[in-house]
Amino acid sequence: MSDTANFQPFAAKMHNAGLRPELIDLFREYYQQLASGHTGKLSEAAIRPLDKANDLLHQDDLTAEAGTNGRHTLDQTVMIKLNGGLGTSMGMPYAKSLLEVKQGNNFLDVIVMQCNGCDGQLQYSIPLALMDSFATHQETNDYLQQQGIRLGQDVFTFLQHKFPKIRQDTLEPATYPEDPELEWNPPGHGDIYAALETSGLLNQLLSDGYRYAFVSNSDNLGAVVDSRLLGAFADSGTPFMIEVCRRTGADTKGGHLARHKDGRLILREIAQCPDEELDAFQDVERFKYFNTNNIWIDLQQLRDFIDAHGFPQLPIIVNPKTVNPRDENSTPVFQIETAMGAAVAAFPGALAVQVNRDRFIPVKKTNDLLAVWSDCYIFTPDCRIVPNPERRLGTIVIKLDSTYFKKIEQLTERFQHGAPSLVACSSLTIHGDFAFGPNVVCRDDVVLENRGTEQVVIPEGTVLEGKQVWGA
Repeated sequence: MSDTANFQPFAAKMHNAGLRPELIDLFREYYQQLASGHTGKLSEAAIRPLDKANDLLHQDDLTAEAGTNGRHTLDQTVMIKLNGGLGTSMGMPYAKSLLEVKQGNNFLDVIVMQCNGCDGQLQYSIPLALMDSFATHQETNDYLQQQGIRLGQDVFTFLQHKFPKIRQDTLEPATYPEDPELEWNPPGHGDIYAALETSGLLNQLLSDGYRYAFVSNSDNLGAVVDSRLLGAFADSGTPFMIEVCRRTGADTKGGHLARHKDGRLILREIAQCPDEELDAFQDVERFKYFNTNNIWIDLQQLRDFIDAHGFPQLPIIVNPKTVNPRDENSTPVFQIETAMGAAVAAFPGALAVQVNRDRFIPVKKTNDLLAVWSDCYIFTPDCRIVPNPERRLGTIVIKLDSTYFKKIEQLTERFQHGAPSLVACSSLTIHGDFAFGPNVVCRDDVVLENRGTEQVVIPEGTVLEGKQVWGA
């Protein structure tokens, strides 16, 4: 059977779901790669590590003039947040951006405030656009309207697309009559370029005078518009700029940037790494710079690119799953996904800039959330969440027992009185079941181990240091 015949059931399914012909054509390209045996793997033989001196700009080297130019460009700039996640890693059945993160504010509250910020003495207000998934769209809209925010005026929302799941055995469309929605998967945040176009938002922003977009994950609390970065990007004339940070031992699994042998900057995610090269992938001294998923886009050049070439074709990530992710005995499927940052290879002249770690404060697990709740981070008057300047230590390492702390309900139950003071704590490791009273202080390296069967309650005002064991 020809590739065209193989793909016809997918084309019909996507057409019946109301998906645009251009998106169907894009999925056809990805499907044909999969059907021809392409795994999405990228061998180290095709790339080289980045050279700090020649391959990167550096945030600290940007000039005051760049900052001035950026402030003059703020009225042409929009902030776009990727808002499609449900926070399933923390057991959340609702939009992750509605999770409280600091001083009674959830992610969305913080993001809206960050769009009305202060750069030096200059107050600014920039529009916000949220790329929702089908799972988060209604909840997000309902919450924003409850806050008195006018959709389409104060905040724009647009929907991520969906791709059909593919049976691993036959490469046919997966079916799941018990819940047909599980026959589809989100296509990854690389869908943003197509979604901006098909939603009409790209043309709307351009017609309203917006030229530049800063895009980041909604759970990255450090991702705010920075005037020097904006000015440097606008002055460069490049269509695309990606922010990277220096990797540490905590960043071994994140996607890293490299230089392809053909000269392009390229992003390689861990799912694209051949199994036999995983050790080299995770060598933070070899591949030194990881993708923060903060990017800058020239919207006019994106418009011109789509007009000339169609949607950017990004390297596929082939994700093996089951059609019902909660039932490991259900049909094995492939999910085709793409990564937003991979567009660094699609746009000629794209740049990478090394930024400071305070622009990357993601909250992926309850470990991260506890750190942000604590005094390791502060909420500044201009609504940024930043490392506490009183902290004299590096980034705190928190390891919580997943049996008792993995889900958000478990975390809030055990820290009913708030997080302990961690500003003077290098690391906090908890084994077993603990609950914390008010005003607990942790200093240096703290290890708590409960070997018993009953929960241990840390009394109010306790100062914890070193390793302590209960129920031995």
